[in-house]
Amino acid sequence: MARIDVPEDSPFGPDHLPYGVCAPRAGERGGARVCTRLGDVVVDLSLALDDPDFANASLDAFLARGVRHWRDTRDRLRALVDGAIPDAAVHPLAEMDSLLPIRIGDYVDFYASIDHATNLGLLFRPDSEPLLPNWRYLPVGYHGRAGTVVVSGTDIRRPRGQRRTDSGAVDFGPSRRLDIEAELGFVIGVGSALGTSIATGEFADHVFGVALVDDWSARDIQAWEYQPLGPFLGKSFATSMAAWITPLSALESARIPLPDQHPEPLPYLRETENWGLDIAISVSWNGTLVSTPPYARMYWSPAQMLAHLTVNGAATRTGDLYASGTVSGPDPSERGSFIELSWGGSAPIALNGEQRTFLEDGDEVVITATAPGTGGSRIGLGEVRGRVLPAHER
Repeated sequence: MARIDVPEDSPFGPDHLPYGVCAPRAGERGGARVCTRLGDVVVDLSLALDDPDFANASLDAFLARGVRHWRDTRDRLRALVDGAIPDAAVHPLAEMDSLLPIRIGDYVDFYASIDHATNLGLLFRPDSEPLLPNWRYLPVGYHGRAGTVVVSGTDIRRPRGQRRTDSGAVDFGPSRRLDIEAELGFVIGVGSALGTSIATGEFADHVFGVALVDDWSARDIQAWEYQPLGPFLGKSFATSMAAWITPLSALESARIPLPDQHPEPLPYLRETENWGLDIAISVSWNGTLVSTPPYARMYWSPAQMLAHLTVNGAATRTGDLYASGTVSGPDPSERGSFIELSWGGSAPIALNGEQRTFLEDGDEVVITATAPGTGGSRIGLGEVRGRVLPAHER
């Protein structure tokens, strides 16, 4: 039996205990299993808790069992890590590969930051109101492509598509304005039947936890295609998700009221609990910190997003993912995308002695985040990392 000593300042201490799926690196024996992370080790939960739901390459079987089982399992896990853990269940993080932790059936991306929406409105419609008339009435969103959600650390191939040139001509080729979007994703544990809806007060009965997301965006492809039906090829080529899902129960101390909403939301969007989240996000570009978006500024809560997603009777399923949209704040240093940081390319960013606007081949972006933990510590969400590869040539 092993006791795991974790430094008090570790972002992966006993107040956190996120869930992921790990497998031994190539050449080692053993298959993928559901694990938790404690400091710099991972714990195989199929062995540590003797639970067959964890002997899988996905969290889905565990998630489908519901909120009472999630809480009971967390209590068992807390008791386990405070004592001794079977030696066979403990592995150094460095010797394991992290896999996509859920089987994603559907993916929805929202547009819930008032600062991000205002910035893009000013960029794209400088002579009009930055927010469109519906923005304060409903959480605007679109359906993304679940099949191109990849786990953190996966290289991102530069997309190709149609682009409109400065002269007004239309050509085809690799995106010249490749961007990132720092977001927070929400993982559905218990779905809802077709024709039903989920109330804001039922949010925690359906959503298991959160994970950082980077919704890669080809701004030039997007700008030409998005009217009148919205994003398509400019967004569908890749979305990166953290390997570790932080359960909502680890974020109790991070819950805060939303900013004031005007006008008052319609009845189905009114909240009965506080589901604003005090999460501090950091964006690093080639090793340089370039932005610190504050999730606490988000206008729409994840409970409101889920209520709107299902109010028309749309079904949800275990493993579905929906994300907040770009997280940005009012200060220029808090913008969660490079189109905002560079103000549409007109204000280059100083990066390692260069003046940069959008991503070049070989660039790497790392998104991290921290939040208040339940025991007075500060927990760290699993990172999202991705490196840009050149476009495929045909």
